This record gives sequence, structure tokens and C-alpha cells, in this order.
Amino acid sequence: MNKRMKIATLAVAAVMVSSVALFAAGCGKSGMDATVGKFTYKEATTSLPTNWNPHSWNTNADGAILDYISMPFVTMSVDDSVAGTYQWVYEMATSVKDVTKEHQADLTKYNVSLPAGQTASTTTEGYVYEIALNEDAKWQNGQEITADDYIYSMQQLLAPEMKNYRANLYISGEAAIAGAYNYYYSSTPIFNPVVPAYGEGDTPDYSFDIENNEVYINLNAENMTIAAYSFATIKNDFGYIRDETDAEGNVTVPGATYYNELEAEADPYGYIAVTEENYEKVLVIMNQYLSAFGLSIYNEDKTVNTELYMEFLFYDTGEISDEVSYDTVGLYKVDDYTIRYVLSTYLNRDYFMTNLTSTWLVYEDYYEAGKDTTGTLVTSNYGTDVDNTMSYGPYKLVSIDTNKQMKLTQNENWYGWETYEEDGQEYLVSYTNFEVDGERVQQYMTTDIEIDVMDTNVMEQAFMRGELSTWSPASDQLSQYAMSDYLYQIDETYTMSFFFNTNLDDLKAMDRAGTNTNGVVISNTNFRKAMSLAINRSELVTTTPGYSPAYSLMNDLYYYNIYEDPTSSYRASEPAMEAICNLYGVEWGEGTPYKTLKEAYNSITGYNLTEAKALMKQACDELVAEGLYTAGQPINIVIAWKTGAINSDDNAELALLNRYINAAAQDSGFGTITLTARGNMEQPTPYDAVPQGVCAIGRGAWGGAAFYPFRNFQVYMDPDQYSLNEAACWDPTTEELTLTIGGEEVTMTWQDWSNSMTGTGAYAASSNEVKLDITAQLEEAYLNLYYRIPLYVTTQCFLLSQQCSYYTQNYNIMYDFGGFRLLSYNYTDSEWAAYVAGEGGKLDYV
Repeated sequence: MNKRMKIATLAVAAVMVSSVALFAAGCGKSGMDATVGKFTYKEATTSLPTNWNPHSWNTNADGAILDYISMPFVTMSVDDSVAGTYQWVYEMATSVKDVTKEHQADLTKYNVSLPAGQTASTTTEGYVYEIALNEDAKWQNGQEITADDYIYSMQQLLAPEMKNYRANLYISGEAAIAGAYNYYYSSTPIFNPVVPAYGEGDTPDYSFDIENNEVYINLNAENMTIAAYSFATIKNDFGYIRDETDAEGNVTVPGATYYNELEAEADPYGYIAVTEENYEKVLVIMNQYLSAFGLSIYNEDKTVNTELYMEFLFYDTGEISDEVSYDTVGLYKVDDYTIRYVLSTYLNRDYFMTNLTSTWLVYEDYYEAGKDTTGTLVTSNYGTDVDNTMSYGPYKLVSIDTNKQMKLTQNENWYGWETYEEDGQEYLVSYTNFEVDGERVQQYMTTDIEIDVMDTNVMEQAFMRGELSTWSPASDQLSQYAMSDYLYQIDETYTMSFFFNTNLDDLKAMDRAGTNTNGVVISNTNFRKAMSLAINRSELVTTTPGYSPAYSLMNDLYYYNIYEDPTSSYRASEPAMEAICNLYGVEWGEGTPYKTLKEAYNSITGYNLTEAKALMKQACDELVAEGLYTAGQPINIVIAWKTGAINSDDNAELALLNRYINAAAQDSGFGTITLTARGNMEQPTPYDAVPQGVCAIGRGAWGGAAFYPFRNFQVYMDPDQYSLNEAACWDPTTEELTLTIGGEEVTMTWQDWSNSMTGTGAYAASSNEVKLDITAQLEEAYLNLYYRIPLYVTTQCFLLSQQCSYYTQNYNIMYDFGGFRLLSYNYTDSEWAAYVAGEGGKLDYV
């Protein structure tokens, strides 16, 4: 099924803790030194996980337990921490081979979807993968794990009589198993999307009569036309469907509440009829879903966008699907320690490996014992308590005190442990089966894990008393820890920017309505450029602790060839650096202050008050000459700032921005300029308010898809796929741009350029060098329009206990700071308790 993706792919980086130094002592069987003792990692949560069944877990907290008690087929870890390179590490697998050429018969047997004109006999890669299993892997009770466990577990995950939620990873998407979709929906009621699937360039069919037919939503289904994500994924994995609150903590948008109420209405297959009674609830969760992509379910006049609404819906066909046997599913046993995985569609090996960073294993005896067959669908209580959980990872559950605490300890039957003796006492220790910075190092030094339930307002005090291993300050608390040696910030791919409505008619209308005063100045390119150059971003980010200055649209987290070349940072490529140097007028080479392009690029701050003042003078002269502005008059402009309430950090940032812009405007002929922030913008959101002409400036971010920089500009230039924040500025479907490619000038529309390097685009099959050149030229050309001004990169910030250390201080998107596996300890638990007591029971992290 070839669906057109109408909204962006989210890429979410998981943040884990990691380690720095190891302490020498004694020797183990491996002949290596180890650090031994009792080391407890302590977490805090507002509520304990309730379901870590790999077939049905929901929340991030549930998934976090699986990280401790299971192991993936493969994972990634540090190769060279200085160079920032990663490596694949085998765990539950010992090898992964593409065997498509040798097993072409599987393509026919499992009804694999091949591209037009391609046959099974001409297909040699990307469909059939053979996974050799780790023969040392055991369940926590010592029982060996074999291929039979994997096949049983997948059969249960896909079982049509169970409709397990996490089957979505294997029935659809890039890692879908051939035949899995039909088996999962075997002998079940058929609900079809109201809007039929449509191919690239096709026109969707919105003719379904939703007024006179019963329609449904499904919280778990991914075969909506709108996108490849379910409501559940947007809520549980990305956090957009949630109860939103005001500054006083009052719920303003009960998204999670409505979600839970709708979930309770669902039939056994997950479908919920849309009724007059629940219609408004449905709209709320639809709108929060769309907010993840800068879209809204509402039109400018507050009416419902019927086309978007219809793409969420299903109708009951009244039919039951055919009964299908598991023999038609392309996951099968080769021998006791080998399985074969047949994909529904092509996927190269590196991306297939990415999908093996988790597994679907369950322990058969516990799974069967926990089954309840009294309902329409069969369920299992596997993975909900200590007695129905079987670990095969480094740790195992030992106790759960409901609503209070959960404890884990070392799983002595995990394949990675070895016995280590010191002073007559035995310890379980583990070393990497791969080299990190040229040597094997100790891993999983943590011996115990405690997860305590506590209110967020007491977590800070607990952390300061040494009772937590990590703590994430709220945004209004970050400033006091901004200079802490223990504060870590992780850049996200999202670049916060100002975006504009430069349409003169819209700007005049806003002035007439009293929204702005002399807001027409925004129509002038030199005014917007001066505004950008006037901003001291290094100072601006001090009002939002942890954020990093941004001078471009894509930051250092974007890679163009990550799997073949871990150093392939888009931002560090010559074309990308040259584009930003050109944008800010920084030269390099003989006769300049900078010998190299890299030196010139690294000098950029985005701040040039001298040039900003000259541009302001030029802008004022132009606007006066055009009769749009009278010199000396005050200028007041409202910025669509955020959906929530304006806080003290926002006001501090705004004060700086007003200072910057007025410093640039001094002696230019402009009167005093006042920028005002508008908060609580739920309808319309800041993303909608600007193109709709409600506000002239908006503040918001685009990000995600860190490994696909060549398609990044679709969000700015392709209104067929995305809702453009700058839609009132231009029409990229008709306006043209000329770029120089391979020494030749090529002219296309901006939209065509944004799509030129993917799919069927003119340069989709070109080399990375050509694509880098196009992308960099596009970035420079688009930023030169000043329809969007980059401000800063958003971050995640947290403090790490003085008891622990990271392996590396150099963050990498592939392995964070080394991960939990490389977290080391500076004190044993008893030493830590003594240290905290010696500090008077309260630690200093400022």
C-alpha cells in the first residue's frame, strides 16, 4: 500500500545515562581489573510502571523496565569517544546476514511487495535476513533461549485473537514482516479507512458521506491515511496527547483524560464510534496529534478541517477477513539457533539492524499461564508483576511495593556476567565484548536499581540529599544550575526560530485591527535581516538555560550517511559550512582573518550590530519612500509565542530582544520598537496564527529526521506535504530558484528543489556530494529570504549525581554519553552515604 505521507516523520532521541572513569582492583576470570561493591542506581517517578509485557506495553516508564530486564539483538555503543564514532554491538544475535539472493523463493512464498518491473528472480538484497542467535543466552531461571522461543513469541505477538498493541512494529512500517499484516487481521471484522490510501501525486478521495454513516476512530491503528503513527504512539512515545495546564496547574486541555475516556469506549478491536457525545473529545485528541507536526484540525474560522478529520476515520465494512495460518508469516526457524526474517518491503541492512535494537521475546510458561480467554479477545498478564516476569537481561525484578517502590538486582544467569573475587567475596562483573577507545572496559557496574514514587516537587530535595542518581530541573529551575559541573544538556534536532507573515495586505489588516502598530515594517527584507543580525544569541540563550545558539536551520545532529560514515555530519561538510559563511558574509583564505573555511565557520555568532544598524537605516528609508511608514512613529508588534502561559524566562528573553532591536534601530529613523509575546495560543496555535494573519511573527521549531537532511526543506517549501508556517510570505510551488549543480545552472520551483533528492526527484539517485551541494545552496537561499530567523537549539537538561560518572563528556546521537551500560561509580553505596553525611546531608550542585 503506497500511502502519501502528509506529515513529518518524528525522530526522537532516547536519553540514557553513561560513564567516565574506571577504578582498578583485583582480577577476574577475564584477567581484567574491575571495580566492585554495591552500586545502586536510584530513579524517581510519579507512578510506577504497570505493564512491561513486550507485546502490549504503553508508556515510556513501562518501556524503561524492559531496557533493564531484556537485551536486543543488536545495539550501538562507543567506538572512539573523541572522534564521536559508534559501532554495532551484537547481543542476542551473533550475526545478521542479508540472504535474499540465496532465498529468493521466500519472496514468492510470503508474497513480498516488489517494485514495479522487479521479480523474485532478479531481487538479490534487502528482503531476507538471517539472524544467528546467541547460544549463551538464558532466561533468569537458567533455561536456554532458542529459536523456538522467538517463533512462539512472534506468533503470540501477532495472534489475531489477541490484537496486541506492539504488533504495530511488525505488521506495518519499514520492518514489517511479510504476511504479518494479513495474519494479525485474520478472522476479524474489517474496518477500512474512510479516505482510501493514495499514491504519490494522487488526489485523495474525500467523497465518503460522514454525515449519514457511522464512522470510527482507533487509538492503536496505524493504517489511517493521515500518517504512519497511531494515536497511542503520539501519546505514549512522543507525549503530545496530554492534559495541558496553565501556570496555576489548572487543566486547560484534557487531552490525556479524553484519550482515556475514549479508550474505555472502544470495542474489543479498538474501534470507537464517533458520536455527538464524544465528538469534541475526538477533536481534541486529533488536534493534539496534529500539533506534533505543526498542523491543526481547525480552519482559520474555527470550523473543523473536514479533509484532515476524515483521514483519521474508519468505517465498518460488515465483513470478516479470511482465516490465515501463521505459516504465511515470514519469520521462521532455520535451526535451534538461527531464524530467518522476511521483510514485506525493501530495507537495507543498516536500517534493518536499527529495527533489531529490541526484541519480542516472552517466556512461554508464564505467558500461557497468564492468559484470560473469557473476553472477545485473549489477553495475558505477562510482565505485570514479579511472579509473571522472566528476565533475560542484566537485571531482574525482585520486588514491587505498589505505588511506592520497585527494585531490581543483577540477573545471575545473564550471559554477560562473570564471577570476580576480591577479599574472599564473589561479585558479578561484566566487560564489553568489544573495544571502546581501543580497549575492553567494564560495563553494567550498577548492581541494583531502585525506582521510587514521589511528587515532582520533592525530587529536587531528594536529589540534593543524595537519594537520586539523576534529576531533571523544571525550566524555571534551570537558571540556578546553569553553571553546574553536573548539569548535562543534550541538543535536540529542533531549531527554535522566528517565522513571519510578510504579506503586505495581511500586515495592513493587523495594523487596522490594532494587533500591531506599524507592523507593515515586517514586509521589508532589510528590516528582517537587521533584526536577525541584531540578536546576540550567545546572550539570548542565558534566559533559557541549556539552549544553544543557532545560526542555521539544521544543527550538528544531522547526518547524511550515518551508517556508512559515522562522521558524516551535514553541518561539518564543506558545502554546509560555506553556505552559512556566505549568509553572514564571513570570508576565509589569504588576506582574511581566517585561513580555513572551518575557522571562518567557527567564528560565526550571527551578531553584527554595525551591519544591523546600516540595514535598519536602509529599511526605514525604503519604507518611508514607499509610503508605508512615517519616520519616528512607534512600532508595536505581537509575537505568537507559545500555546502555554508566558513565564519569567519568556519575559527575560523578550526584554533582551527589545533591547537588541532598538539598539539596531537607533538613529535609523524608526521610532521605539516594542515586541510583545502572546501566550495561551491554543486556537489558533502560533504555527497557524502567522499564515492566517492573526500575528505577523511566530515563534516555533521544526526538527526530527536527523538522518535525512536531504529532505529537510520540504517542511518549508512543499505545501502538498506540510502546513507551511511561512505560507503567507510566498508560493514555493510557482516561485523559481536557480542553483548551480555540477557547473551548470538549473532552474526549478522551490517545491521541486525540496523534493529533488528523495523519491522520484531529479537528484534522488545522485551521489551524496551532489545532494550536499543542493541542500547547502537551498539552506543559504532560503535563509537569505529572512522568512525564518534561527534563534537557538532546544535541549534536554538534567543533573547527574556526584556518585556517578559518564564514560564520555562528548554527546553523540547514536550512543548519548555512553549509555547506562557504561555508567561508572565514584563511590560504593556505603562510601556515598558517608560522603553525604560528611557534607551535612545536603549536596551542592550549583
